Amino acid sequence: MTTQAERLPFFVYGTLRPGEANYGRTLRGRTAAEETARITGALLYEGPGYPYATAGPADAVVHGTLIHPRPADYEAVRSALDLLEGYTPGTPVGAGNLYERVATEAVRPDGRTARAWVYLAGEPLATRLRTTGTPLADGRWTGRAAPQSPG
Repeated sequence: MTTQAERLPFFVYGTLRPGEANYGRTLRGRTAAEETARITGALLYEGPGYPYATAGPADAVVHGTLIHPRPADYEAVRSALDLLEGYTPGTPVGAGNLYERVATEAVRPDGRTARAWVYLAGEPLATRLRTTGTPLADGRWTGRAAPQSPG
């Protein structure tokens, strides 16, 4: 079982990817490694300048980047990402977090997997996205980020 305190890498799929607005403010200079990856069982939706991911069917795929923070920066990075994503550790699921930080399996291009944190839309936002959102069929967000958008 994964606990909220575990030092897992982060799977990012939006404005936190290298080259995007929130990467520069939150992650630049604080990572030990970055690698292309994907997760399954999640759907990606277009948002207002940034994407949202939700839990989805097992065959759904979201493409992004696996971010490994430098050990000395890990706690600061996790805190900064939680703040950016509107996530408060310890808050019950569905009790007001914009995103939930959950553990998932990220798959690298060579097929190796890594357990990682991912931020998925919290309830009731996830329900609204599934009902009225615009899914990105290929699971890729193309970087239409506004400079101050969440990631």
